[in-house]
Amino acid sequence: MKKDAFGVLIIHGFTATLDAVNSLIEPLEKQHLIVSVPILKGHGESSPEKLRGVTWRDWMQDADTAFHELSGKVDKVFVVGHSMGALIALNLAAKYQGGQLDSVVLAAPAFRLVSMLGPGRPLHFLAPLLQTFIKSWDLNIAFSDRDEKNRSVHYLWAPTDAIMSFFDLISFTESRLHDIRCPMLILHNRNDQTVTQGSTDIAYNGVATPPSDKDVVWLERSEHQMFCDCEKAQAIDSIVKFIQSRIRQTVE
Repeated sequence: MKKDAFGVLIIHGFTATLDAVNSLIEPLEKQHLIVSVPILKGHGESSPEKLRGVTWRDWMQDADTAFHELSGKVDKVFVVGHSMGALIALNLAAKYQGGQLDSVVLAAPAFRLVSMLGPGRPLHFLAPLLQTFIKSWDLNIAFSDRDEKNRSVHYLWAPTDAIMSFFDLISFTESRLHDIRCPMLILHNRNDQTVTQGSTDIAYNGVATPPSDKDVVWLERSEHQMFCDCEKAQAIDSIVKFIQSRIRQTVE
């Protein structure tokens, strides 16, 4: 195979900036991988207002476009998704596994939110009602490392309609898990105060991937923004080793 036969598509999370995942780029490029990090619609703007009216299908379209652009340059693509980005990665897997998509890495896959209003949570039934009179929600910055507290890794608030669409993506993706059988690595934080640990169980047990082709790595101290937090080196190293292993299996 040619030197640039492999690429990595990195998909950021809901309301995130590229600062949330940029630490992955250099270590992956050092492996002679072509890296693509698209900005999903409504993100990377001066105000969260740009998310108003945007739906999860817009984000899927952005990721799909980026996948096709990258797959035009390489033979195989690895997809790495953080939080909501992990859900988008799974939808790409359902569509393109067995072809140019080799495998996926799910970082804190957002199936169950700590928020009681999220899908599968006790107060989710209230979410549509709240949408009628609450038009935006404040967001917390999730770090364990105090030195990172002031980093701008996502918007400070989000429009309620965008949050509701994110919720729709959670439910849609969960309904498709049984169709997914590609190799995968899941990373999660035991200290995560945004996405519950049970989300990893949903992903691991829900997919049709054989046990020998899926693995879970737990981070003990990090918060939700694992690629900026105190164990980012461990998280990145786990991803690099997983991709190296997949490449060896592909070229042998």
